Amino acid sequence: MQVTQTLNEGLKRGYTITVTAAELDAKVQEKLLEAQPEIEIKGFRKGKVPLAILKKQFGQRLLGDAMQDAIDGAMKDHFDKTGDRPALQPEVKMVGGEAWKEGQDVVVEMTYDALPPIPEVDASKIKLDRLIVKADDKAIGEALENLAGSAKDFEDRKKGAKAKDGDQIVIDFKGSVDGELFEGGSAEDYPLVLGSKSFIPGFEDQLVGAKVGDEVSVNVTFPEAYGAKHLAGKAAVFACTVKAVKEPKAAEINDELAKKFGAEDLAALKAQIAERLEAEYKGAARAVLKRSLLDQLDGMVKFDLPANLVEAEANQIAHQLWHEEHPEEHGHNHGNIEATDEHKKLAERRVRLGLLLAEIGRKAEVTVTDAEMTQAVLAAARQYPGQERQFFEFVQNSRTRSWITSSVWPR
Repeated sequence: MQVTQTLNEGLKRGYTITVTAAELDAKVQEKLLEAQPEIEIKGFRKGKVPLAILKKQFGQRLLGDAMQDAIDGAMKDHFDKTGDRPALQPEVKMVGGEAWKEGQDVVVEMTYDALPPIPEVDASKIKLDRLIVKADDKAIGEALENLAGSAKDFEDRKKGAKAKDGDQIVIDFKGSVDGELFEGGSAEDYPLVLGSKSFIPGFEDQLVGAKVGDEVSVNVTFPEAYGAKHLAGKAAVFACTVKAVKEPKAAEINDELAKKFGAEDLAALKAQIAERLEAEYKGAARAVLKRSLLDQLDGMVKFDLPANLVEAEANQIAHQLWHEEHPEEHGHNHGNIEATDEHKKLAERRVRLGLLLAEIGRKAEVTVTDAEMTQAVLAAARQYPGQERQFFEFVQNSRTRSWITSSVWPR
């Protein structure tokens, strides 16, 4: 078996691996010997089938496995001897491909980007300030007011009052298309908050200004993408009768409000709010601390970066940001998304910090359990509402990248 270097430019490496026909045949013979004790063929006792017959019957089947084992073994020996660590899975291509015939030498070309040597970091030069913030009475009071607003009730307006945006109106309605009532288009005593956008676009707007007893014909057009295909894109008329007009009233901040949110009394609710706020403050403080640490590390180290890692990360950043700008697109049928210079600059930072942190963790023998990894992914996925699944798929695919650290995602 022979390994010959063909490329050595920066971090790029290229080699040809030659497995001779004799070595390949020896591998097949080795596999036949391993399998012989368990094989039983008509006319021969178990374990007594001659190797020549086994080779004739199973040789072709074992040839591919032997070839793969030989190449894998050569690659492992190469990395053990050179100390190279590929940034991504090496690209391996068989010379000759389908033209190869049994009895010939096997020649493959292997190319990869090697991980660069990572410089030592003088941790004593890093200065960090940890922010500690307590929830004050003002913040707790604002949170209570928001809760009271979310738990608001509605009270009848004065007789003859016109409905305003934010009011709740109680209506009976019947919907028709081309003069024919349609299924699911009618209801009685339906409470509708104007401005909630819970009905078809334009429906609620036409009821602003209505009074109790008014009969209002609401003219709307169902959206083209409406769930009920027989109504999609069609014009409809809803005959509405206004039965009540109610104004919103925030709930009082008292023990009753606290019980609505599962607390024993107002004091307990305040304690829960303070605890939640301080947890949020702690998370924000940790993010500030982490950003400061990464900024300092980024300024302390400079080294060559594997081009394939930077390219892959830049493409991922471009793809992620495009989806954030187009939240309505959940699939991947959007064509190619080109990475900009800004994406590439951010990718270089992430890869550089990822490699540095991975090396620090490797030298310190830091290990991350599957449970810790899952928790970290869950926490990170919450940053992308509506795209959690895509984030999980990205992380799953990325776990094959040697530069990714399991517990820290550099930003």
